[in-house]
Amino acid sequence: MHAYKADSALLPAELRPLFWDCDFERLQLPNDMDFITGRILTSGEWESLKWLRSKTGDAALREWLITHNGGGLSPERLRFWELILPIPHRMVNSWIMKESRSIWRQRAAR
Repeated sequence: MHAYKADSALLPAELRPLFWDCDFERLQLPNDMDFITGRILTSGEWESLKWLRSKTGDAALREWLITHNGGGLSPERLRFWELILPIPHRMVNSWIMKESRSIWRQRAAR
């Protein structure tokens, strides 16, 4: 699904904290790209996001977000990517509304 720029299948050590709950050494590109993309988009800091963009390109990130209906990203992150990857405003609004209705989001808001 994703095109990626292959110079290494290994993830940089700086990404290890994002994947604390899995066997980091076994994660590889392109086999785990969908999982890696989701984790970095939802929880990554600026440097990890830059790394991801360098590996996938903006078109693949946009495709991932659209395919995954926003991928469970926070409203703030969705608005950021809406601007960076030109994603239609109405589409992002629908993702945000869907997430705000989520039982987990409602529970966390209490």
